[in-house]
Amino acid sequence: MQYNNKILLGDCEQVLKSLPDNCVDLIFTSPPYADQRKTTYGGIKPDDYVDWFLPKAEAFYRVLKPKGTFILNIKERVVNGERHPYVIELILKMRKIGWLWTEEFIWHKKNSYPGKWPNRFRDNWERLLQFNKNRKFNMYQEAVMIPVGDWAKERLSNLSETDKTRDESRVGSGFGKNISHWVGRDKVYPTNVLHLATECGNRNHSAAFPIELPTWFIKLFTLQKDTVLDPFIGSGTTAVAAVQLGRNYIGIDTEQDYIEISQERVSNTQIALPIIAENITDYEVDN
Repeated sequence: MQYNNKILLGDCEQVLKSLPDNCVDLIFTSPPYADQRKTTYGGIKPDDYVDWFLPKAEAFYRVLKPKGTFILNIKERVVNGERHPYVIELILKMRKIGWLWTEEFIWHKKNSYPGKWPNRFRDNWERLLQFNKNRKFNMYQEAVMIPVGDWAKERLSNLSETDKTRDESRVGSGFGKNISHWVGRDKVYPTNVLHLATECGNRNHSAAFPIELPTWFIKLFTLQKDTVLDPFIGSGTTAVAAVQLGRNYIGIDTEQDYIEISQERVSNTQIALPIIAENITDYEVDN
C-alpha cells in the first residue's frame, strides 16, 4: 500500500479519505484530550469532544480490516469539580455507528509522583478502550504472556483433590478453576491492567507515552508485516514500536514539528534495527 511506512501531515479525518477500505490491522492512538494541549492542538471543549471525534471514528471504522482492532488511549478530565462524561458519551455514540466496545485495559503509571488536591488523589491511570468491527478478531495472546511468578512455587507444590478439578466457587458465583492446569508452566496470561512507567525522556511532545505501551498492543493484535495506524502520531512512538516489531506503520499529525520529530525517530530506529533486533527483550506486564 502506497501509504505504508509514511508519516503524513494533515487532519486524519481528511488524510484517511485517500486510504482504501479495510487496509489497516491495528489502530493505536492517543488523541488530544479535551481542552488540553491548547498551545499545540488548539484544545477541544469537553462538551464538543464527541462531535469532534465521531467523524474521525467513522473514518477509522472504514479503514480498519474486519478482524482488526482499535485501541483508544483516553481519560476524562475534571470539569467544575466532577469527571466530565465525554468519554462515556463517546463510547455510546461509537456503538451506534457500528463499533463494538470489546474490552477496556488500564494503564497504571507506576512511577507517578504524589500530589495534593482538595478533593481527590493523584490520577495515575488511563483508559485504553478496545473497539472492534466484529466479535471475532485477530488476537495473539501467547505473544504477551508473562512469567508465572513466585506464587506458583508454594501454591502448586501441594495440590488438594479439588485443585485438580474444575472446582466450583463456594460462594455460588458460578465460576470455577482447575489449579493443576498451571503445573509445569513457565508463563501465564496477563491481566488487563498494564503496570508501565510513564515516558521520562524528552520527546519534545507534551503527552508522549512509553514505547512499551504500543509495543504490547502491537504484539497482542498483529503479526509481522501487518499495518499499524496512529492517526495522532505525535512524537512517533507508535511508528517506532511498529518498526522494531517488523510491522508496517502509518502516522498522521496536524503539526509539522511532530511530523519531523516522528520521521527522525523512525529513521534512527531503522538504522539501529540490527542492534535492536539483537538486544530487544519481550516487554512484560505485571500480573
